[in-house]
Amino acid sequence: MPLPRFAPLSSPQPPARGPGVPFARDLAAHGDRTAMITPSGEVTYQALAERVAATAERLGPARRLILLAGANRADALVVHLAALASGHVVLLVPGDSAGTVEALAAAYDPDVIARPDDHGTWVLDERRRRSAHTLHPDLALLLSTSGSTGSPKLVRLSHDNLQANAESIATYLGIHEADRAATTLPMHYCYGLSVLHSHLLRGAGLILTERSVADAAFWEEFRAARGTSLAGVPYTFDLLDRVGFAHMRLPHLRYVTQAGGRLAPERVARFAELGRRSGWELFVMYGQTEATARMAYLPPALAHERPQTIGVPIPGGSFRLRPVDGFGSPDTGELVYSGPNVMLGYAETTADLALGRTLEELPTGDIARRAPDGLYEIVGRRSRFIKILGLRIDPQRVEAVLEGHGIRAACAGDDDALAVVAARTAHVDAAAVRRMVTAGCGLPPRAIRVRLMSELPRLASGKTDYEAVRRLAGGARTSAAPAPGDDLCALYAEILDRTDVTEDSSFVSLGGDSLSYVEMSLRLEQAMGVLPADWHTTPIRELRAPRTARNTPETAPRRGLRRKLETGIALRAIGIVLVVGSHIPVFLVQGGAHVLLGVAGYNFARFHLSVGERRERLRRMGRSIARIAVPSMVWIAFALLLTREYDLANVVLANSLFEQDNSDPEWRYWFVETLVYFLTGLAVLLAIPWLYRTERRNPFGFALALVALGLIGRYDPWGLAHVRFHLSPTVVFFLFALGWAAARARTAGQRLVLTAVALVTVPGLFPGEQTLRTSIVAGGLVLLLWVPVLPSIDPVNRLAGVLAGSSLYIYLTHFHVYPHLRDHSPVSALLVSLICGVAYGAVATRLAPRLLSSLQALIRPSALGTPLVPGAARNG
Repeated sequence: MPLPRFAPLSSPQPPARGPGVPFARDLAAHGDRTAMITPSGEVTYQALAERVAATAERLGPARRLILLAGANRADALVVHLAALASGHVVLLVPGDSAGTVEALAAAYDPDVIARPDDHGTWVLDERRRRSAHTLHPDLALLLSTSGSTGSPKLVRLSHDNLQANAESIATYLGIHEADRAATTLPMHYCYGLSVLHSHLLRGAGLILTERSVADAAFWEEFRAARGTSLAGVPYTFDLLDRVGFAHMRLPHLRYVTQAGGRLAPERVARFAELGRRSGWELFVMYGQTEATARMAYLPPALAHERPQTIGVPIPGGSFRLRPVDGFGSPDTGELVYSGPNVMLGYAETTADLALGRTLEELPTGDIARRAPDGLYEIVGRRSRFIKILGLRIDPQRVEAVLEGHGIRAACAGDDDALAVVAARTAHVDAAAVRRMVTAGCGLPPRAIRVRLMSELPRLASGKTDYEAVRRLAGGARTSAAPAPGDDLCALYAEILDRTDVTEDSSFVSLGGDSLSYVEMSLRLEQAMGVLPADWHTTPIRELRAPRTARNTPETAPRRGLRRKLETGIALRAIGIVLVVGSHIPVFLVQGGAHVLLGVAGYNFARFHLSVGERRERLRRMGRSIARIAVPSMVWIAFALLLTREYDLANVVLANSLFEQDNSDPEWRYWFVETLVYFLTGLAVLLAIPWLYRTERRNPFGFALALVALGLIGRYDPWGLAHVRFHLSPTVVFFLFALGWAAARARTAGQRLVLTAVALVTVPGLFPGEQTLRTSIVAGGLVLLLWVPVLPSIDPVNRLAGVLAGSSLYIYLTHFHVYPHLRDHSPVSALLVSLICGVAYGAVATRLAPRLLSSLQALIRPSALGTPLVPGAARNG
């Protein structure tokens, strides 16, 4: 570091020096442990302490304001620690933004500027030997709020703030001297800085790197340094998915932390499960720069069960809920934090540097709910501030910047993007608006969506309609061109009848089930050409990424092109045709309904058990049960009025619960009754916390236990079966359980076990010698186990999709269609039965969601009080 030139003395006596931060003063206590691993080698704590002491001596005894251009480099860290250890005040700014360095230097007139020169050599530009400012004795650090740039508003943090937060984080993460953390986040960002502080406190190692996790060289460095921890904001986790993190061998990785914005609950659950399998833990955290970084964390053991929450206060901190108009529940209000890490206050001018503590507790601006288990969940935001890619953005400030350029605009957004609707003029285009917003708030262009309109959207009161702004600009990158992936979002919204689809959504996270799966898969296949096997749990963002390559002219799907058809869809289509055809009869090939039970179990495991949080699972199970039961009861009630062949027990799907004779009509809907019983019973079982946790910990073992339970019922030792043995719910449950286990089987050994069970237990299920029927059922289950997809062509896929998607409705209606036609033409009776079922399905799938939503809207206010604001995000 070149010797700086000092300005002439202007004060006879230096002001009193602050106490310094203990962890920065006590580095030498950790001796020869590794403190830093840099591209040029390792540095021990003793060597680091010597460099820090030498730099502190050069900074001098007079307390000064030091602007430090932050970087994940040894030089920057040494200056930072030297300043903290000797009581100077650090103004930490992004080192990669020359504009921000200059802007804050102009606003706060620092006494020293520490940054690299044009050749990369680190220099101290010392403007004066003594400070031109009055610096409060407690003041240690100045940070921009949540890593934001372009604003002179800073957070004032004390020595005690820094020490207390480092100790708290080190405590709940269990950081010890053998840990080694990579610098995956910027030093000037409070989250990245907290990683440095908490590890230095415990004598742990820092892997100093400026590489991205998307860089293969980063992982080489991480493995070579025996890295134990990674920290990331939501975008970091996007990058981890892209580079194949799930399949990496990282033998020393102990935990991963996430903050800086909301990570979708389904992704929290997925990464927590990945960690469980790979031997590391996931800590989801919540915080703000105003709290020196952290206020809450979610214990890793709860990440599966409660992924939508921010968890509990950090050690030494506490929350209270301040009542807010519109939220009547005592368990809901603005989240207010207290603790030794709460900032001294804000600074907007140099005069504020003389202030001491101006607040004792921190109103977060977030609306939160405290659950009965003590965990906190963010349900809304009190202000219009939003956090995007870890940066806190004030939409009103963006509007003011645009207004300064003569552009009238309204801004809103969420955790993924900033939506801007601007008034169209002759001199304004969307690209120019995006450039202005990028320059004004520091967001990358991909996170800004612009739409031009003749007039800004207004409410009847004349105020700006910000909800309309979100809708209008939420999917547009320009006024004419939609952002990549928006067509997929629209497709998901259309088929699943949802208004909250984002690029982080997946089919399963949006509540998709077997009734909508077929249509969704076929429509996606038409749009994308090829679907990955796990598309139903893959976020739209990740589906979108390879789409461009798949839909080139050479690979775009063509009618008649060889395709793949999922075995589950094929079995549903073939099964329903066998059911109807055998009832007419056009042929006599029975067993289709029993195959469909196995497929139902397979789909249950794929769609309902992929959601991590218990309450969300139960809610979606209830919705799926209603989507089966409601159209079934409506149709059977209609048939009762039409034919008088049924009774009330049939209408309410309770025929199997009563003693009945062997007459045919009352048993026609045994399959629907059985399916509703299974889904309801399983929803009740999985509502039991320990069973829920058991299934999450050992999915295949849990499914195998259900198969064993089902096999007891299969042989009916207690005489529970009714007069039609092979139609009894207790008897056929093992088929549903086998389908469930098939979806959970991951190894050839597991599949062999299930194959043996199917081949041994299906024979003898049906009355008399029915070899073909037995073969159909056993063959269908084995096919489901071993052959996930079948070769096909596009027309067959389309036909199979229509039949499979309408299989429930075909089953319901065909009993009252084919009798009118079979004497004339059995084949016509089959075709018309299928067509009528498809038609009823089209009506039911469009009306049922609206009916369910209406019922929920009637129930929710009385059950839950005022509805909570959806879509809120964690801060970081």
